Amino acid sequence: MKISYGKGSKEENIKRLHEEIKNADAIVIGAGAGLSTSAGLTYSGERFEKYFSDFAKEYGIRDMYSGGFYPFPDAETRWAWWSRHIYLNRYMKAEKPVYDNLYKLVQDKDYFVITTNVDHQFQKAGFDKNRLFYTQGDYGLWQCSAPCHKKTYDNKDRVVKMLYSQGFVIDEKGDLIIPDEDMSRISMRISPDLIPYCPVCGEEMSMNLRADDTFVEDEGWHKASGRYYEFIQKHSKGKVLFLELGVGANTPAIIKYPFWQRAMENDDAVYVCINYGEAFCPEEIENRSICIDGDIGDVIER
Repeated sequence: MKISYGKGSKEENIKRLHEEIKNADAIVIGAGAGLSTSAGLTYSGERFEKYFSDFAKEYGIRDMYSGGFYPFPDAETRWAWWSRHIYLNRYMKAEKPVYDNLYKLVQDKDYFVITTNVDHQFQKAGFDKNRLFYTQGDYGLWQCSAPCHKKTYDNKDRVVKMLYSQGFVIDEKGDLIIPDEDMSRISMRISPDLIPYCPVCGEEMSMNLRADDTFVEDEGWHKASGRYYEFIQKHSKGKVLFLELGVGANTPAIIKYPFWQRAMENDDAVYVCINYGEAFCPEEIENRSICIDGDIGDVIER
């Protein structure tokens, strides 16, 4: 398969995208990490240094992603890390209104979202939860680490208690506050009684993230999957817009390749790819594709 980087200038493609959204019978949004990065949910730099400078100094961790794999010395330290990671990326709203602006564009359309993101920013922006399929899990859920059963558990209340036990404060807007901006007042350990254990077998809980073969696809996951594939079948023909946002090369079989295939099978479909440095399409659908190399938030706003 030969790859094309699309036709037309950036300005022309943004105008064309506006028209395609307006004229589409249905819109399938496929979202990857690039969308949340555009919204300000960065895993390194200033945001990481503000909330994890103690972990960076003690363990040499340089970003939130790699910290998720670090072999911490005990559960109290590990959950201190994860409680910060979870709250920042799941329960605090994104800094920039990228998701909100995207919702404004599609709220009156027949849409569905499939995403590899696990931060639930779509729901925070107002997207209908019954039109969302989070394929790779959810920062807001825990599961048995064994796992002894296929059920997940909401973690917000326990995560908040973990943060309080470290010395953080949460303000009325839900933002995580460092008292007097002094990290020396923050502990890198949680109280032992806050460590989460499976209510069935007693093993320690773990994140509901697709990192290995222990990932739990619970009842909610399967229902969302069913709704997504029903939507795809319903719109196998007609003016369908496959809107791919910030999807990289790590898991192309989940969003990118299926979008290409469905666009090829439907002569009335249009494929859109917006991504920094990775906006391309197969030559077979070049004339029915819009490829925009740039910041997703900027493109959506314009």
